[in-house]
Amino acid sequence: QVRLVESGGGFVQPGGSLSLSCAASGSILSIYGVGWYRQAPGKQRELVAIITSGGTINYTDSVKGRFTISRDNAKKMVFLEMNGLKVEDTAVYYCNVAGARLSSTGRATFNSWGQGTQVTVSS
Repeated sequence: QVRLVESGGGFVQPGGSLSLSCAASGSILSIYGVGWYRQAPGKQRELVAIITSGGTINYTDSVKGRFTISRDNAKKMVFLEMNGLKVEDTAVYYCNVAGARLSSTGRATFNSWGQGTQVTVSS
């Protein structure tokens, strides 16, 4: 099994910054794509930022220029640097990682989610 644990959420005033981290553990052989998603109260979960298996980085329009996603495959970690936070960025942020892991049959793919970390932006 692959487990993801997010950290770094919290309360910040508008214009402030937060850094989220996501640590993956388990019998991981390789990591393909990674991403951060968020879900605000009463809304559907939406993509915030993603790094594809080919290394392409995409952001949702509302965070472009303010958020930066990065990854450290050797440490099995994913990061999201958030600057210029706005009230509308308030949500639970989830880490997503897809890759390959050891299985009883040798190798299997996985697509795992973290438990989420709350980010609250308010004055």
